[in-house]
Amino acid sequence: MSGHVTVIGFGGRSPPEVVSLVSDLRKQNVVKTISAVRSPALPQSLLSEGCFLGSVPPPPHSSSSSPTLVLYAVPSSISDYIAHVDESNAIRSTVLSQSSAATNTHVVGFSNSEFLGGVTSSDIIIAMTSSGTPTLPPTVPSSLLTALNSLETRSASTLFSTPKDTVAVVGSGGREHALAVALSLSPRVGRVICCPGNGGTARESAVTGSTTKIENAPDCKSHADIIALTSREGVKMVVVGPEQPLVDGLANELNEACPDVLVFGPSRDAAVLEASKAYTKDFLREFGIPTSDYRNFTSASDAKAYISSLPDDHKVVVKASGIAAGKGVLIPETRAAALDAVDEIMSDRAFGAAGDTCVVEDFITGPEASCLALCDGVTAKLLPAAQDHKRALDGDLGLNTGGMGAYAPAPVVTSHLQKEIEAMCQKVVEKMRVERGIEYVGVLYAGMMLTESGPSVLEFNCRFGDPETQVLLPLMESDLYEVFEACCTKSLDKIDIRFKENTCAATVVCAAMGYPSKYPKGMTITGLDSAGDSVKVYHAGTKLEGDVVKCSGGRVLAVTGLGNDLKSALGNSYATVKKLDFVSDDGQSLMHYRTDIAHRAIKSKLRLGVMGSTRGSALVPVLEAIANNQLHAEVVCILSNRSKALILDKAPKACKSVFVSAKNKTRAEYDAECTAVLESHGVDYLLLIGYMRILSAEFCEYWKGKCVNVHPSLLPKFAGGMDLEVHKAAIDAKETESGCTIHLVTEEVDGGPILVQKKVAIDKDETPETLKAKIQPLEGLAFIEAISAHIAKTSKLTYADAGVSIVAGNDLVTAIKPYCKATARPGCDADLGGFGGLFDLAAAGYSSDETIIIGATDGVGTKLRVAQIYGKHDTIGEDLVAMCVNDLIVTGGEPLFFLDYYATGALTVSEAASVVRGIARGCELARCGLIGGETAEMPDIYAKGDYDLAGFAVGAVRKGSILPKDVGEGDVLLGLASSGVHSNGYSLVRKLVAREEGLEYDSVAPWDETKTVGESLLTPTKIYVKSCMKLIQQKLVHGFAHITGGGLIENLPRSLPSGVNAEITHHPTLPPVFQWIKRTANLEDRDMLLTFNCGVGMVVIVPRENVSTAKSLLESEGETVCEMGVLVGGSGDRVVMKTELS
Repeated sequence: MSGHVTVIGFGGRSPPEVVSLVSDLRKQNVVKTISAVRSPALPQSLLSEGCFLGSVPPPPHSSSSSPTLVLYAVPSSISDYIAHVDESNAIRSTVLSQSSAATNTHVVGFSNSEFLGGVTSSDIIIAMTSSGTPTLPPTVPSSLLTALNSLETRSASTLFSTPKDTVAVVGSGGREHALAVALSLSPRVGRVICCPGNGGTARESAVTGSTTKIENAPDCKSHADIIALTSREGVKMVVVGPEQPLVDGLANELNEACPDVLVFGPSRDAAVLEASKAYTKDFLREFGIPTSDYRNFTSASDAKAYISSLPDDHKVVVKASGIAAGKGVLIPETRAAALDAVDEIMSDRAFGAAGDTCVVEDFITGPEASCLALCDGVTAKLLPAAQDHKRALDGDLGLNTGGMGAYAPAPVVTSHLQKEIEAMCQKVVEKMRVERGIEYVGVLYAGMMLTESGPSVLEFNCRFGDPETQVLLPLMESDLYEVFEACCTKSLDKIDIRFKENTCAATVVCAAMGYPSKYPKGMTITGLDSAGDSVKVYHAGTKLEGDVVKCSGGRVLAVTGLGNDLKSALGNSYATVKKLDFVSDDGQSLMHYRTDIAHRAIKSKLRLGVMGSTRGSALVPVLEAIANNQLHAEVVCILSNRSKALILDKAPKACKSVFVSAKNKTRAEYDAECTAVLESHGVDYLLLIGYMRILSAEFCEYWKGKCVNVHPSLLPKFAGGMDLEVHKAAIDAKETESGCTIHLVTEEVDGGPILVQKKVAIDKDETPETLKAKIQPLEGLAFIEAISAHIAKTSKLTYADAGVSIVAGNDLVTAIKPYCKATARPGCDADLGGFGGLFDLAAAGYSSDETIIIGATDGVGTKLRVAQIYGKHDTIGEDLVAMCVNDLIVTGGEPLFFLDYYATGALTVSEAASVVRGIARGCELARCGLIGGETAEMPDIYAKGDYDLAGFAVGAVRKGSILPKDVGEGDVLLGLASSGVHSNGYSLVRKLVAREEGLEYDSVAPWDETKTVGESLLTPTKIYVKSCMKLIQQKLVHGFAHITGGGLIENLPRSLPSGVNAEITHHPTLPPVFQWIKRTANLEDRDMLLTFNCGVGMVVIVPRENVSTAKSLLESEGETVCEMGVLVGGSGDRVVMKTELS
């Protein structure tokens, strides 16, 4: 027979009745080909039953009389019917045409786990094998037409009936915006009322151009308000978004006050799975659901005693049992930190009553996944898995947040894991109902850790995740309102939850700068109308003021992009993100987002599968290369047709070893079953290593381009042979060389395209055994080379894909050229764009035979962080120049030219240009040319919004004039006033600012009412070149000391000869900023003098006879000069303080 089966519309379902019928038809050779339409789950199920899908076309001699079977899943919802009405019309036409003409096409409907018309699988097989008139009874077409007519009548009633249903969505975040949008798409829904909603839900109608389906009830916040609105507005369904109302019993109150209203969300008793981590851990343990080992404590001393009893290297996680706004999970690195974590939760009550009970659990590792199941109290159906990003900064660095982005489906959750996790969720719902008497209705959000031994539950949440909701709902094809209705009416098993095929979603959260710490509000959001057709912008912390949307929270927007793969989805999302901005009243850009969402999936390892029948020696080098990080790959499944094959023993920890018996199976059936196993473990690339079976045409077609084999000869020579016979053939043929070949697998044995060959010489006295011993070690190396080539081919990236913008770099060069030009001086033209900067010493007045070149390099420390947090970048470059050129003049040198290094995670031209403008200003003050620099954009090293600086100054001094010179007893120390903190000690200063309650960088400075904290701390480091060079040129000084890190006590001795010490008899009064630091940090004088400049940025060492002249000259240049003391002979402390700081 050469018949064909088409299955249509089964979505995520694989009914056993359908799978059994199709596989029987194929195994009995009734049909040769199988195709699936809108039935993505069936191919995997059929593979498990030994059937490939649609891989072998009908033979050329097949006739049109070949039997055809169409299995049609009758839509389980009105919305599904409406969405695919053309498909149902085609089915109807085919059925009607059967009544008027003889045909070998049989159309059978399927609904509620049975074939329509009262027929069985046997009846259908008989009809397909009949050579005469079709034997299916007339009830088959008539029942299908009746079902379709019923759906059409109900659909018409739904589409044209008024009023439609009203839904209330409780909450105001991005999750609730996504829920409201998805619910509004239902043809059965007329209104969606958001309680209280946000700026996005307020403007949704205007954005979509639809009627006013979505609206806000901004004053509807309390339980009483929601219940009153539900009654007043005739609400049919209430969907509760956040966890707190559920934990507080809103669902219970609604069910009692409004018994006819459907409530999507668990009761108070069911929400305990989120409200109490201790309860959940006990529940999981009682019913054998995998979770890490743990102990619950109500006493801090007991918890600490338990931790102290554990081995030193036993890492734990310490959790507040109750709800702590996502912040109650602490992951200490040491035992001491774990004990502190217990104190923080239980003694210090950092999370309030949430920490009355503390959970101490074992630390486990692996990828994390967000797995959300819809539940009706009896059934749990798992949605595609998602992965989110909790850390604020790129590279998963920075503070924990509510979530900075997410993507779905998560590739790390294979179909095998998906089934395993769904079974765990089903068990939770079942045990809650049977053992606890609690019906769980709503979303069960399982935070899963995918450990080497399998998935393990980290925690449960009783609501949709945010931002996971923003990627999951756009993927859903089914009517969300009908899905929720099924959950509320215990009929979830009757409907199919469908998702868009070959579609991925990624969302990028746009947050206010500074989030999750203190962040600004009130910025105007621009670019909201720039989203393309494949992008949806969901609002969280927004408010609508007239026609203007403004920021009102930390996480402000979630920009979701769709695409046919994850990379295109991310591209669509980021293209819109780059058009958005949060603009403050003074024009600052205050939007922050991560640039590496889905980096784990995009950069995921190649998942290797292995099929072998023997020892698998060639696998060992591959495993070693993976362990040594030479291959960005992992072996996830090793499969054999022999139960005792030694290759199965080579599986690494996280890899599955699987024996598949070939007994009583055709070649294609066996290959299909093997393929099902490989697919369930997410295999991307398949290695055949000593696999002793001929592969079917179906298998070769399925794995085309993704399956490689090793052959012990230099193909095409000696193809088809095996092991020693191949080596003997090569020797007998008088070959001078042999080797091994890695080739793609095709239906022609050993005939696929050659990828890699490794060669060895054949010696005169060679035997098959010795030749094998030479070649076999090369097979693993050849596999490594082939795998590496495949990885390189499939992971080709542009520089832009890697997060580096060449265009932005060019724009920056254009922007900063004028600043650099302004620093030109004799000897250089300060132009940019060449491979190096040139400087002419002669033009600067130096002859090469009498000149010493001096170099100095420095940075500005963590003062950078103040600039980045405060958003002021135009003075930090001046600091950079100052730190370098001030060092140069200490040697007596004149600064000639300067180069800078600017490194960032994502280049912002305006920001970088501001920094360079400051550098240029510093160069002008130092009278040196800015002749070049390097801008490095490194997204894997720095987070977006972060940058680092380094400066390089070069100067010249004439031989014989190098300082310090002739420094000795009796010399006088003159202190030159600093401009402020300069560029040292900021790690401590920032700690003090963070520690002071209510003090922010935009607060009025406690030490200067005319400036903010940020403005004052960013006062540029003073550049002393102009004044000090005059002293050098008039030969009035013996030396200088630049007071930087280490303060006066460590820097002054660097300019003193052995046996000469400094005696400080007078120190200028501490400037106000240093008085505040000393008082706030409670520092002793010596600590201050070791950390800060304390008001003196440069010390000049002057012979006593030159003091008056030097002071007059310095003061004429605008310096504030203080005579601090003298140099004395002796040993002991190099700097002796004879006075106190005041």
